[in-house]
Amino acid sequence: MVLAEILGPDLLIILVIVGLLFGSSQLPKLARSLGSAKAEFEKGIREGEEPRKDQPPTS
Repeated sequence: MVLAEILGPDLLIILVIVGLLFGSSQLPKLARSLGSAKAEFEKGIREGEEPRKDQPPTS
């Protein structure tokens, strides 16, 4: 995974750039929207794995 390879100084530089681009007042809003997007994505994955109840199982 690409994110696992970003460690140490690289991550610090990325965080500083994001802070400069968005400003300190926008960072909480950005983090909140990223968290809700992640939750929606995980919800979609869970719903996709469950079989639909209105359709009979295919064999």
